[in-house]
Amino acid sequence: MSSEPHSELNYSLAFSRVLSQLRNEKHLSQEALSFEAGLDRSFISLLERGLRSPTLDTLICLCRALGITFTQLAMLIEAQLEVRDEP
Repeated sequence: MSSEPHSELNYSLAFSRVLSQLRNEKHLSQEALSFEAGLDRSFISLLERGLRSPTLDTLICLCRALGITFTQLAMLIEAQLEVRDEP
């Protein structure tokens, strides 16, 4: 594990990967996830590509739509960061 703090860019990339992975595991299209979360499909695409960062409200809407807790999402993002930090 790296001793340097994770940068905002790393968190954004980890979030985008986790979001895409969760959506695919749930067999949801971006359109279906956007409907369930009450967000625009293009915004889901931007999030998954790391081109936008979610607000807290957006994160909560996504968690509800994906059937996970905010804590579970945070743990998945941290785990993704740990994978990226391994030599």
